[in-house]
Parts: sequence; C-alpha cells; structure tokens
Amino acid sequence: MKVMEEKLKTIQVEDYAVLNKYYNLRRPETADSSLLNLYLWENCYPTWYFTDEKGLMWVAKSDQGQYYSSVPCCREEDLKHCFFKTQNYFNETLKKKLTMYLVDKKAVETLQLPEEDYLIIPDRTYYDYVYDAQKLRTFSGKKYHKKKNHLNGFKKQYEGRYRFQLLNKTHKQEILEFLEEWKKTKTHSEEHEFIECEAKGIRFILNNEGVFDYKIGGVYIDDKLEAFCIGTYYEQEDMVYLPVEKANHEIRGLYQYICSQFLIEAFPNAGKENREDDMGLEGLRKSKLSYNPIYMVEKYTIIQK
Repeated sequence: MKVMEEKLKTIQVEDYAVLNKYYNLRRPETADSSLLNLYLWENCYPTWYFTDEKGLMWVAKSDQGQYYSSVPCCREEDLKHCFFKTQNYFNETLKKKLTMYLVDKKAVETLQLPEEDYLIIPDRTYYDYVYDAQKLRTFSGKKYHKKKNHLNGFKKQYEGRYRFQLLNKTHKQEILEFLEEWKKTKTHSEEHEFIECEAKGIRFILNNEGVFDYKIGGVYIDDKLEAFCIGTYYEQEDMVYLPVEKANHEIRGLYQYICSQFLIEAFPNAGKENREDDMGLEGLRKSKLSYNPIYMVEKYTIIQK
C-alpha cells in the first residue's frame, strides 16, 4: 500500500462523524449507503478513502489483490466529478482500469457513461429487498398468512418462556457465543470465514457503542439468547437498514417473531425496511421473496474498458 500512503486514509472509529456527513449528501436506498455496514465489514474488506471539496471517493482491495471502488459519497450534482476523480486515481496512481461495484440505478442514470468506454452490468445477486415495515410488524393480509401462522405457532408453543429485549455492549459475550453456535450449523469453510468476519465487526461496534447509531434486538427463550438482529435508521428515506439477523432455525416462527418485534419495539414509526441482498443464494432468495418486498433496489457493476 505504499503507493497510497500519501493520499488515502484508513477508516477509523474517530472518522464516524465526518464520514456520516458525506453519507448523508446522497441517499440511494442501498444497504451499502448505511455507514454501519462499512464499519461492520471493514475488517474483511479493507477500504480506504480520499476527499476533496465535493465528495468522498473509495479505494478497496479484494482477497485476490484486485483494486475496486464503490459509489462516491457526494451530492447528486457532483457525482460525475467524483466518479472521474476516482477513475483518475485508478488510472494515474494505481495504473489500473476502474471497476466500481454496487452502483445504484440512479447513479448509472446520472453518470450517463458512453457504452464504447464502459461496461455497465446489472448484478441481481446484490439487489436489495425493501419491505413495507408495517406489514412486517403485523403480517396482516393473505400474502402473509403462512408467516402469521408461524408467528402464532411460536407464541403458543413458547408462551411464558420467551422475551424480546433490546441489547447493548453488556450482552456482547452472549451475542458472540450465539454466533459461535451458529457457525457450527454451517458446513462450508467460506461460511465460517464470513461468520468470523461478521463477529469481528459486531464486536467492534459493540466496543464503540457510544459512537455508532444502531439498535440491537434479541430474543431469549428460557433465558437463553436464541436470536438477535441489528438495525439502523435513516430519516431521509424513512428506512430501517438491517445488516444482521440471526435466529435458531430449528425454532419454528422465531425468525417471524424477531422480524416483527424488532420493528415494533426499536423502530415503531419507520415506513420501510431494507433487508439487504440474497448473495445469489437460492434458499435465501426464496426466503426474502416470501416476505413480499414492495420493490428491489437495483445495483450495477461499472467496468472501464
């Protein structure tokens, strides 16, 4: 990274307030526009940034050593300036062609990049699912009949034995122990690495609880933590972003309960919830579709030819 030391900055917890100002300049409704996500995953996906008077630009490096970027944080009218500033850094400093991932549709329309110079590829794997938050609180209506049945079944079977609770850093050990148990249910080493990265990020935000803006909800059954989720809210788009949700899959209705109760207790007035993408996994896609999203947030990859 010597080539970058003079210009690029590493992401530090002390930068949160400054970064948040840039994040609020433009709200594309993608999960990636939640600053909490950046800190949750920075230990797995090393990311650097640089700024000028108009915005913040990204440089990141994959496990395979390939450099890439993501959408700059700036006002819509400054997006072209920041895009080409990013491209110039890749071309002139890194001596690489620019690849930009997770670009929202509005950004693609604003940039209007010429086809002869760029590939612009929709990536369904990373489309975000957005839901009507009130529907997820109540599971009312025919479309949610099965979800409601699962929820009612959970409440009946575990009546008097379960409780929902908002969590904080004093519950860190329970949360991390839950993730260790969760990891045991996964068979692939890639999944283990993903969970370990997630655990590092969760430990980090808990250790710096006073800095970040988020809420954690947990469900206890017989005083044992069996589910938890993390959410953050952006008023501009009236959206809850849910980067983490885990539950004991052997307990029928538990996912439906924490999905509903977290919104009821942590974000009672939020209008929408972004439950992120399905990572291209067939089972996860089926599950997310079954919750009846009101729309998808499209994302694209831009590759400089």
